[in-house]
Amino acid sequence: MAGAEEMLEPFVAELLAALEIEDTPVDLEAVLGLAGVAAHSVIRPAAPVTTFIVGYAAGLAAATGQAAPAVAMRAASRVADEVARRHATEEAPEATGATGEAGNGSAGNGTGESGQA
Repeated sequence: MAGAEEMLEPFVAELLAALEIEDTPVDLEAVLGLAGVAAHSVIRPAAPVTTFIVGYAAGLAAATGQAAPAVAMRAASRVADEVARRHATEEAPEATGATGEAGNGSAGNGTGESGQA
């Protein structure tokens, strides 16, 4: 994943500057890891939704003084990870079928097969 992180770093730096939050630390490994858990435990679109909600919750907690930014981010990430993993154990057949089994990116019938005889 180092290649993806190396490619993302300049983009993230530019985005942080554009949003005027240059000094905000971003743990790309943690963000991508959480996105992966959400994508594979629920469905792929859960990845960006989960990371958005975690960022929003952490920002709100930090802005209202409930926690320091780093603590708020870790706490929100931990909760999201637990919810996603719990969803996977409760909805295992649907979750694996919806992600194309093992994230192979193929469209199929949810069984890992192409649907052709």
